[in-house]
Amino acid sequence: MRKLAASRGLIEDLVAASRVLAMHEVLDAYGHVSARSDRRPERFIMSRSLAPALVTAADLMELDADSEPLRDKRKGFLERYIHGEIYRARPEVMAVVHSHSASVIPFGVSRTRLRPVYHMGSFLWSGAPVFEIRKEREANDLLIRDRPLGKALAGSLGACTCVLMRGHGMTVVGNSVPEAVFRAIYTEMNARLQLQAMRLEGPIEFLSDEEGRRSTAANRGTLERPWELWKKQALSRDRKDR
Repeated sequence: MRKLAASRGLIEDLVAASRVLAMHEVLDAYGHVSARSDRRPERFIMSRSLAPALVTAADLMELDADSEPLRDKRKGFLERYIHGEIYRARPEVMAVVHSHSASVIPFGVSRTRLRPVYHMGSFLWSGAPVFEIRKEREANDLLIRDRPLGKALAGSLGACTCVLMRGHGMTVVGNSVPEAVFRAIYTEMNARLQLQAMRLEGPIEFLSDEEGRRSTAANRGTLERPWELWKKQALSRDRKDR
């Protein structure tokens, strides 16, 4: 296995993150998760182009600040620029998840904003802006296939935890791999609940910004609980499949 500028713990968490997100159907054959290197913060680690459920430590690659693989000729993800440009714009971000999460898609193609409806989705109080790729490139295939598009996406994300991508999916960030995974899972769940609530008699009572801030801080203090469970489930499933 190629030597990476990352601790054993980070490598293990990154592999587990791919498996966990696939297990929760936030990722399918597509989508990806990355982590900023804990030894070389100007670099980041992510898998080669591979279905997330199949990722192992041997599949991980080290990429530079321009999102180009270092000493690795294997095929990387086309949309690796999502990750690199967010890390460049947001020094505090330590992990990024990009998915095509189904329940989120309607909020990227309509005028209805994705807002926090319960405490597990409280981090959405900061907003979930929609990235409109046509403002950057009229002729496009909806993919973030180079640095300029990655920079534009990072600009749309701004200081938020989540950015939606019209007709494409979402990207979420976190201060750790477990936090980014938590947010990806609960963004999907919050979107599903909001769609259900919209069928009922309204108006919907969304979380206030103050409730969002306080709940986000409270949830951050409990991340080890779901992460321990999800990681054990995902890795146990992998052992059974063998």
